[in-house]
Amino acid sequence: MVPPAPSRIVEGMNRLGELERAIMDVLWESAEPMTVRQVSVCLIDRDLAHTTVMTVLDRLAKKGFVRRERAGRAWRYRPAESREAYVAELMLTALGETGDRQAALTRFARSVSGPEADALREALAALTREAPSGWT
Repeated sequence: MVPPAPSRIVEGMNRLGELERAIMDVLWESAEPMTVRQVSVCLIDRDLAHTTVMTVLDRLAKKGFVRRERAGRAWRYRPAESREAYVAELMLTALGETGDRQAALTRFARSVSGPEADALREALAALTREAPSGWT
């Protein structure tokens, strides 16, 4: 039996621009939701206007990449999903673009380091242990 396809985290997940990705990196590194000003401070080397960061965060919220909540008059932003979920979605998107998924997976498996291969084996073994009866 073929396992069910993973659900898509966010439609268009791989469509982050360079500035969007930089802002997401700031949010992924933070343990707490951040205001526009806090994000701007972390991007000080880019010399961005406050309104630019605010616009990008608003667009990221509309795209579903970030969640926002009111904190007085300001918004606080946090990632909708983890960086790992984002990267996994990128990998799934790339895999979906190949004509031969098995060949692409085999090539990928041959190109990872020993510790990465161990991590893959461990993850697959855990999936097998957790899989419902009849899933292979």
